[in-house]
Amino acid sequence: MDLESCRKCDLWRTRTKVVVGEGNEHADVMFIGEAPGYYEDQQGRPFVGPAGKFLDELIESIGLKRRDVYITNIVKCRPPGNRDPTEEEIRACLPYLEEQIRKINPRVIVMLGRHASSTIMDRYNIKFNGISQDHGKVFKISSLFGVKKLIPMYHPAAALYNPSLKEELKKDFKVIADELRPEYKNEQAK
Repeated sequence: MDLESCRKCDLWRTRTKVVVGEGNEHADVMFIGEAPGYYEDQQGRPFVGPAGKFLDELIESIGLKRRDVYITNIVKCRPPGNRDPTEEEIRACLPYLEEQIRKINPRVIVMLGRHASSTIMDRYNIKFNGISQDHGKVFKISSLFGVKKLIPMYHPAAALYNPSLKEELKKDFKVIADELRPEYKNEQAK
């Protein structure tokens, strides 16, 4: 996937680096955010700023490491001023994300924030009632590659601005652990 030469929308004009994603290419869990922020645009890596540090803590709270999961965004280039991506920008990048999902083939897809949640749930024809109503719920879909579980969650950045959401996110991360538990129990028994 060569995104360096992508010109499908105007975000290429203002980006510093394309932020494709990173992590385990055979991960059971894929985290999908909205778009890169300032730090991500500078480093070319997803979730490396303050929200990323909190995401790392949340991942570790369920017994995983960042290297165990795959992390990406709907949009691969930073929107100017950290504004929300437009529908045109999302449509332009969606084929790249779909290719990532196909290649990695995660069992659990965690959408971080309302934009990622609404985009992915819409893609799979699931009604999205809003992040405050749907966060932490598990939605099952069948694909050519088997059953996948979609879990919308608050974005870690939201919890940095609204500390009451930190506990909600911690509870929601336990849902991920519960969805993975049978396999990890089997691993620990070996």
